Amino acid sequence: MSDDPTATATAQAAATTVTTSKRRRGLVALGVVAILGGVVYGSYWFLSARHYQSTDDAYVDGDLVQITSEVPGTVISLTADDTQGVRREQTLLELDPADARVAMSNAEARLAGAVREVRTRFATAEQLRAQIAEREIELKRAQDDYGRRSNLLQDGAVSSEELSHTQDNIAQIRANLLEAREQLKATTVQIDGTTVETHPQVLAAEAAVRDAALALRRTHILAPVAGVVARRSVQVGQRVAAGTPLMAVVRLDDVWVDANFKEVQLKDMRIGQPVEVRSDVYGRGVKYHGKLVGLSAGSGSAFALLPAQNASGNWIKIVQRVPVRIVLDPQELASHPLRVGLSTTVTVDIRDTSGALIASQVRSEPIPAQSSLGDDPEVEAHIAHILTANGGAGAGIRVIAAR
Repeated sequence: MSDDPTATATAQAAATTVTTSKRRRGLVALGVVAILGGVVYGSYWFLSARHYQSTDDAYVDGDLVQITSEVPGTVISLTADDTQGVRREQTLLELDPADARVAMSNAEARLAGAVREVRTRFATAEQLRAQIAEREIELKRAQDDYGRRSNLLQDGAVSSEELSHTQDNIAQIRANLLEAREQLKATTVQIDGTTVETHPQVLAAEAAVRDAALALRRTHILAPVAGVVARRSVQVGQRVAAGTPLMAVVRLDDVWVDANFKEVQLKDMRIGQPVEVRSDVYGRGVKYHGKLVGLSAGSGSAFALLPAQNASGNWIKIVQRVPVRIVLDPQELASHPLRVGLSTTVTVDIRDTSGALIASQVRSEPIPAQSSLGDDPEVEAHIAHILTANGGAGAGIRVIAAR
């Protein structure tokens, strides 16, 4: 039995109509969903997302304080190792102090010798003054004798030969007096306007003692900051030269985050804006709070070892990234310490644009200043003892200009 062609065509047309209707309804539904999604995203962007900038190109950074030797020497003691926490001014290592002690003894001996030599010059000046006074008296006596003898020459009581000897004696006394005065001038030039304690030769010897004492103290190397030891390369028994890197101390209590934002994200970034940071090491369950404290002076490519030469040949525009520094809450850091180099995700709240573009101060608390090794009261007291023991204290007398 054959099918009715008309009925078949009618059924196919009805099926096509149903399919087209379903497709139309699906497309309409899809369009509605897309419109609703766009509205929702647009509302989210307008109300919230446009006020934040985020990046996952961000890493923890911190101070890597290099520990170097300021004097050459052989390592005889090592009291710190990698991953070890150290306190500020804790002993890290010691160098053999034998050479420094010998240099210290030599400097002390030179200071004592300088004090005695300067005292001798002062005494010589006083001796020359006495000689000058004595020879002035002799000259006056010889001149008086010559005057009396010249009056007796006409009476024949004094011979001309005796008078000639008197003249020769006056000339010799004058020459000796002139020599003594010149010697006094030469001595006065060396000590004029000084005392034993303020004489340049003594001051130079004191400086040599301080330098030797400083070299001796530098054989004892201390931690300049508190932190964790890293990259130790020195070994016991190793001979190190001045300036050789020995290890590093990382301050984990004062790390920060360097976030590399695209240049198109920097328009509304200002100093002081609040920041949220999440670290991969703790996951999304731990959130740090901080603030933006500085924007770099240039992009990473500008400070590269081989900067890009965009003016040469073909050029392709690449969106640059600029490092932005973010400091974190110290209490949160203490609860969940971060290590240098860890990756983080950073979100900056850019709603408040009243802050400055250039930071005037990055750190609220600067790195603690290391005390100077040169300011040592014990060394100054030791120098004063050497001066006193060799007659320096109170022995200096201001030199009066030679007559």
